[in-house]
Amino acid sequence: MQDDELHISHIDKSLYNVDLAPIPHSKRRWGWFEIFNVWSNDIQSLFGYSLAASLFLSYGLNGWAVMVAIILAGFVVMVLVNLSGKPSVKYGIPFPVMVRASMGVRGANLPALLRAIVGIFWYGVQTYFASTAMALLLTSLFGDPGGSFLGLSAIGWISFILVWFFQLAIFWAGIERITQFLNWAGPLVYLVMVALMIIIWVQAGSDLLPAIGSIFSSSGDYQGSAVSAFLAITGTMIAYFAAVVINFGDFTRFVRSERQMKLGNLLGLPLNVAFFSFIALIITAGTLALFGEALINPSDIIERVDSLPLTLIAALTFFAATVGINLVANFIPPAYDLANLFPSKISFRIGGLLTAIIAFFIGALWLTVISRIGIPGFVNALGAIVAPFYGIIVVDYYLIRRQRLNIQDMFSAEPGSSYYYTKGWNRRALLAFGLAALFSISTVWVPTLAALNGYAWLIGAGLGGLFYYGLMRGYVPQAATTS
Repeated sequence: MQDDELHISHIDKSLYNVDLAPIPHSKRRWGWFEIFNVWSNDIQSLFGYSLAASLFLSYGLNGWAVMVAIILAGFVVMVLVNLSGKPSVKYGIPFPVMVRASMGVRGANLPALLRAIVGIFWYGVQTYFASTAMALLLTSLFGDPGGSFLGLSAIGWISFILVWFFQLAIFWAGIERITQFLNWAGPLVYLVMVALMIIIWVQAGSDLLPAIGSIFSSSGDYQGSAVSAFLAITGTMIAYFAAVVINFGDFTRFVRSERQMKLGNLLGLPLNVAFFSFIALIITAGTLALFGEALINPSDIIERVDSLPLTLIAALTFFAATVGINLVANFIPPAYDLANLFPSKISFRIGGLLTAIIAFFIGALWLTVISRIGIPGFVNALGAIVAPFYGIIVVDYYLIRRQRLNIQDMFSAEPGSSYYYTKGWNRRALLAFGLAALFSISTVWVPTLAALNGYAWLIGAGLGGLFYYGLMRGYVPQAATTS
């Protein structure tokens, strides 16, 4: 497909704006390094580190087996995003436009809306957690004057507002500025994590290897078999990345070639996850040797090391890492999703502004209200519900349409156009989604299926694709005019 083939004519204004339009190859600037840093920022958050460290302690598996399970998850996610990212590399379109092919030009609003709700919620929560890193920095410099409102001290509120404005400013400056931030934050976090690992290693000295040995023969609290523990670790890591997997096209539309995308995914997922997990293992073992307990929260580690320079550097780094994952997983996707709902009225920027405003109240009320009333469980359920859309999108593109899309009809609401279906909705896709989503939601809400919770996303996506293929197998899509 050549750049001149990306011209869109006879568009429906209710489906089109310049932010949703295909990006010509001549205007794409991303290569493997930018994709690598999308994953670096996704992995290197406070929660990402704590998750990786906890996996070595919780399942009673030999540490080498845990490493293999984590690396396997990286390979699985790499395959998943290579599939979901390829169409956007080819056509330059974001996720909410891509999903029009399978769900219909109006039906695409359903997955976009659900994905936006999940993203906005976690954007607010992650903004709060990023503010704790900023509060650590400010408290180390100026102390804490005390007092609190809605669970946050004065320093806490200042930090929260600063982080909120900082993220919005980066977003408002455009995708180039976001790219620059991600490319800076990813390598910096690695430098600081390696430095912390070396400091812990030196201080632990000869006690480090025995501590690693004790972790590598961990007894954990997990009650299942070794095989189920291995699969649970793999499923947990895949679920961690699930938020980015489905809308990976929001990023690959900026990539120059499929080869660059695949190289970035290879370096950014299995290799990156392996190295980051190794760092987490060494630091966790070091804290066991130094403090008599395995610490999995980086903030607790920094507090125990008791070094002002390290505290300042680490606070800035944790702040950058958490802002990075927030932009990648929870800010850019809802901005596109909201823009897709009302393209003539909501641009990518306005979608981001709406995301930030709603998320402000979620983050501000997280401690005292939201975290205590069961909303996170509801949002997790929505996240599970979204999983079938992945299978539907992939099966539609690769098996039903044979990797050929009609870009013109992506922006057409004319009856009889390729993706109009029935009043803009593909009822077969809706049925496939509903059937698969019943399983996904059951793993969250039905106690007897709780053991499948870690695999809910994978199974939900698989069922969505299977049901969709069965329902659409007799459907003959109109011939694409662009390929």
